Order: sequence, then C-alpha cells, then structure tokens
Amino acid sequence: MAKLTRRSFLKKSAAAGAALAGFPAIAAQAEEINVLSPDRMGVLVDTTVCIGCRSCEWACKTAHDIPTSAIETYEDRSVFEKMRRPDETSLTVVNRYENPDKKQLPYSVKVQCMHCDHPACVSACIVGALSKQENGAVIWDTEKCIGCRYCMIACPFQIPSFEYHKPLYPSIRKCDFCFERRKTGKLPACVGICPVEALTYGPREELARIARDRVKRYPERYVNHVYGEYEVGGTDWLYLAGVDFAALQFPKLGRNQAPGVSESIQHGIFAYFVPPASLYALLGVLMWISKNRPDDEEED
Repeated sequence: MAKLTRRSFLKKSAAAGAALAGFPAIAAQAEEINVLSPDRMGVLVDTTVCIGCRSCEWACKTAHDIPTSAIETYEDRSVFEKMRRPDETSLTVVNRYENPDKKQLPYSVKVQCMHCDHPACVSACIVGALSKQENGAVIWDTEKCIGCRYCMIACPFQIPSFEYHKPLYPSIRKCDFCFERRKTGKLPACVGICPVEALTYGPREELARIARDRVKRYPERYVNHVYGEYEVGGTDWLYLAGVDFAALQFPKLGRNQAPGVSESIQHGIFAYFVPPASLYALLGVLMWISKNRPDDEEED
C-alpha cells in the first residue's frame, strides 16, 4: 500500500475537488485514459458451442485469488435455476437458457465485463481510477478510487460490483481481462481452460470478421447479429447465438457510445450543484485517506 504524504494528499485533494467542481485544467491527473488501439485483443464467445461446464468460473477465481471450491463442485447444475450476475465473489458466471428447439441442448452463456471500446465506467470515474488499456482491457486502480461507485451506475451491462462486506478497505471488482496474465504472454484464464473452444482469443477486428463469416456460412445455426460489434460503440468481447439475444437477457443497446449519457449527467451536476459537489469531494478525499492508510499508522 502506497504511503500517503502531505504532497500526495494535497495533489489528490485538488484533483478530486476540481474534478467534482468541474475544473478539468486543475484536475489533470483525474483525466480519463482511453487507449483505443487498432491492435487491441478480444474474445469471441460462441454460445452455440458452450456446454455450461463452468470451468471458466473456476479458472477465473483461481487466477484472481478468489476463494473457490474444488473444480468437481462446478458440476452442480442447480445454480442454473436462477439467473446470476458477476459480483465481487465471481468475476464471471455462466447462465443457462432453454432452447426453443426442445430436441437441442439449452444455451449456456458466459457473462463478464464486455471491455467496451468507449467505456462508460471510464468516462464516469471522476478520479481516473478506471482506464482502457492498449491491449483492450478496462482495468481499475484501487489507489485512485474514492469509492463513489459512479462506474456501477454508468455501466450499461451492470458489471462493476462493490465489496460492501469490507467496511474499511472495499474495492470495485470486475473482470480485468486477465491484464497481468496477458502481459506475460498467457491466455486469459477462462479462454485457456475452455474444453470445447467456445471462447476464441485474438485481435478484435479479426474476431469480428470470423464471427460475420460464421453467420454467413451457417445461417441455420446463428442469428444474423454479432453482439458487441457495434453496441455502445463496440466492445472487445463479441457474442454469437442461435436465438435472439433478448432471449438470452442481453440488454438491447444502440450504437451510440455509452459515455455520452454519463458525461451529460455529470456535466449537469457540475454546472448546477458545485457546493454539494465540493462537499462530496471532501468526503471522497477522507474516504481515500482511510482506505489507503495502514491499520497501524497513527494519524499525523
């Protein structure tokens, strides 16, 4: 944990206060980072291939040091009785949906952060704790976060979760596209363990071409829609399905970039509620201090 100095305190106080009060020149360090590289990587998820083994759930927990049971317990199918969402204990989950063709197996759908090309969470974060990296990952920096949870509200896929059970040092948790693993040349944990290759990892634009080609060659197998290719300006996780995506509980989203919504809300708040925003800035700074101070460190 980084030690808080008077200089860093003043710097973060100014950045948080200026960002909340709407002074971008002063809040330079809080500016969002959104690197949209043409070489960014992605994953193509073929829901017609997934068998619902949930090995990806186990691999994800193991890779991120999240407590998990032995992999054999993931054979339990009772979890499919209700829809699940990713949370602080499971950064990815698999849900099951009935196939309209009763002679065919149900559809299994893996859910995680979509790693948007123009992330609403990055735009909504007032201190620059979230960023879009060159390799396609949208990641989170706990050292910058003040716990405002704007990212949770802004996300059109309702992905970021908050560790409410940790009152002293809570974190925002979500899939980080195995950012650290990939820096060492490894595959994302979920992709590496998938036994049926329902997950394909590669350059995002190449995956989009592969997806469109599959739809064209097998129209009886896939609906004519590559989910994520254009939704909210595009995402780096793309999906293929044999039924309308609404039947798989994917949100119906347009092509407009999601940050446009969150930015308009923030600008309205900053324009008309500067005094309350300044108060929230002070509270945010106090939260940051509390979260980053070691337990045994005495107050200055």
